[in-house]
Amino acid sequence: MSTVEERPLPTAHFSSLSARTAELAQVREAVRLGPGEAATAAQHAKGKLTARERLALLFDEGVYTEVEGMRRHRATGFGLEAKRPYTDGVVTGWGTVHGRTVFAYAHDFRIFGGALGEAHAEKIHKIMDLAEKAGAPIVGLCDGAGARIQEGVTALAGYGGIFQRNVRNSGVIPQISVILGPCAGGAAYSPALTDFVFMVRGTSQMFITGPDVVQAVTGEQITQDALGGADAHSTLSGVAHFAYDDERTCLEDVRHLLSMLPANNRERPPAEPADDPADRTNEALYDLVPAEPGRAYDMKQVIGEIVDHGEYFEVHETWATNIICAFARLDGDVVGIVANQPAALAGVLDIEASEKAARFVQTCDAFNIPLVTLVDVPGFLPGVDQEHGGIIRHGAKLLYAYCNATVPRISLTLRKAYGGAYIVMDSRSIGTDLALAWPTNEIAVMGAEGAAGVVFRKEIAASDDPETTRRERIEEYRTQLMHPYYAAERGLVDDVIDPAETRSRLIEALAMLRHKHAPLPTRKHGNQPQ
Repeated sequence: MSTVEERPLPTAHFSSLSARTAELAQVREAVRLGPGEAATAAQHAKGKLTARERLALLFDEGVYTEVEGMRRHRATGFGLEAKRPYTDGVVTGWGTVHGRTVFAYAHDFRIFGGALGEAHAEKIHKIMDLAEKAGAPIVGLCDGAGARIQEGVTALAGYGGIFQRNVRNSGVIPQISVILGPCAGGAAYSPALTDFVFMVRGTSQMFITGPDVVQAVTGEQITQDALGGADAHSTLSGVAHFAYDDERTCLEDVRHLLSMLPANNRERPPAEPADDPADRTNEALYDLVPAEPGRAYDMKQVIGEIVDHGEYFEVHETWATNIICAFARLDGDVVGIVANQPAALAGVLDIEASEKAARFVQTCDAFNIPLVTLVDVPGFLPGVDQEHGGIIRHGAKLLYAYCNATVPRISLTLRKAYGGAYIVMDSRSIGTDLALAWPTNEIAVMGAEGAAGVVFRKEIAASDDPETTRRERIEEYRTQLMHPYYAAERGLVDDVIDPAETRSRLIEALAMLRHKHAPLPTRKHGNQPQ
């Protein structure tokens, strides 16, 4: 089969519209086929699908319209004038996902290695602009070798246009990046500016400088996967929100995520029929959560018991595991859940957990997704590394995100909530709309053991039996200042609830807050902590 470059443009003068239409069909077929079977086989040999195969998996079957499929570059030099394939290495268009309009672009690695040139960039600009005008999500399927070197600075300017649009549409329409091949250098900044990043193990890599440059500059030897593969970014750097073993599963979850997001910031998330009873009781929680504040348990089991059908979609599942961020449904409506995870680092807040939760809260607020915060936090993680790493600055990001959020906000304290971490986890004092607690809650400056050691330090030291005195004072402090109704008596908790009623009480509260309106002060933008 001949390649696209070898197919001549139509030059004959036709005598009829039908003849010209026949020629159009030939050109469209050339666009669809791309560079030929050999290039497609080479792509498949790498364990990767082609751009059009990926788009077919993303969109509902048969619902896709391509834009600028006949576009060709106009660059000259370095042999480019003799190689002008259709699409210029990127397929752009729109279709539907679960019946709702979504825009997408997909790099075609078979053409110029998916490298970005002037025409390639302008196609992406066009589809991003259409998505903005239509108020619909955009998905980027990334599999490109970076800037097209033969086109020089023109290619770099093309990236600038993409970045500008990423920022302009931030918080306006959902932006999703799916890394399905290489994404290096400046190209990596567009995914970093989008709302969610998906990666596939073994075939996708993201980095600013590759292994060769790293070795030349630092002497370190490292593979592409170890430097910027899916596991590296989903567990170590936090750049990737999701990682998968294959493209099909990855794109299925892209579709699932889109089903939980609104089309834009002016709409609510799509609701589903509520076929899990709103008044379903949660007696299982009595056994899932131990009353002792120091005993670990899996908060994911609590979430699964509360939400519709036990189903939730976790974001950043393998990064900063001491906090959970997930989308779920309550009575058919989408909610964002932020929860401390006692099974990992006792659920403390540290630098990474603060960043993870802050970004999630900010995303939910941008797209009108109510927030439910499940609190069981012993405090911020102490340590020299945390302090020197900027825990103050990073912890403030989560505080800022909650204080700035205008969506419905409900917090539920299951057990302990100590010190500054209690305040930061959407406490009443920073604006949560409704603060609930279980009868096992302990809300205080610190745990009773630590507090007694400070308040009664001299008395304990002077005692004939320091250990007995210490135990007595711990119990005294707990009885006076940490009993389950202390915060409720002072209006910092709205109600202490039966754990079995958790689901019904959350659904009831969310229904009450459905039309919440909380305008922010007039300003250009805030100056959030960095």
